[in-house]
Amino acid sequence: MMWIFNKFFGKIFEFIFYPFKSLSPWYNMILISLLTGIFMLIVFKYASNQEGIKKVKNKIKAYLLEIRLFKDNLNLMLKAQGNILRYNLTYMKYSLKPMLFMIIPLILIILQLDLWFSHNPLPPRKPAIVKLFLKPEISPLETSINLITPPEIKVETPPLRIIDERQINWRIRPLKKGKFILKFQASNDSTVEKEIIVDSEKFARISYKKVTGNFWKELRFPGEAPLPSNSLIESIEIRYPPARLNFLGLKIHWLIAFFILSILFGFSLKRFLKVEI
Repeated sequence: MMWIFNKFFGKIFEFIFYPFKSLSPWYNMILISLLTGIFMLIVFKYASNQEGIKKVKNKIKAYLLEIRLFKDNLNLMLKAQGNILRYNLTYMKYSLKPMLFMIIPLILIILQLDLWFSHNPLPPRKPAIVKLFLKPEISPLETSINLITPPEIKVETPPLRIIDERQINWRIRPLKKGKFILKFQASNDSTVEKEIIVDSEKFARISYKKVTGNFWKELRFPGEAPLPSNSLIESIEIRYPPARLNFLGLKIHWLIAFFILSILFGFSLKRFLKVEI
């Protein structure tokens, strides 16, 4: 059920990013931040007490002015400061409800954006590591897992078994650009698949980890259908190069850029959408 939701929600982002997939990731980041800023404003407008927020903000401004006017009167200053604190708490109370409405959609948006902005595709002819984690009761030494690759993906090493971490690793080398499927055949004749993306520059949706069916794990890694519950494998991970957004020579994490841009767009558009924040 969770995978159906992830797939549908993911298609929305594919549609949003499609016109700019061949351009710099900044175009897509600016677009999704603008849409998120508008979304947050709409939620805040209809989920909050707008009239109450407006009155509270006016009260705070009035008491701030009172402090400036009566700065030589200690009693009035202390009283005004107390009122400012009281109305700030009231403002926080008014803001809590819309924040609760926003939090779940924002988490879902961030988890989808992680597929697009956290990693780059594997470069052609550069080695990469594939990590396979077995379930707790399964020993890497007693389990045979064969990695079957298409001709475009070369397996360079035999499986490396790390007993303490229930892990089996391979080093691979993609030879051509494209989207391919890796197959993992277990000793019980079950076979699972994991997609792999190879490109030197393309902005792409990258599922770097595939997990066994579990609500929270599927929520965290929504890129692919979960592994079968009866599989010996707990998760499969491909070590893609980490991605950063380039801004005037600085390498910025996408999450920082997303929050800053979303907030800036939100404050820039609040008057246009007639929202009290």
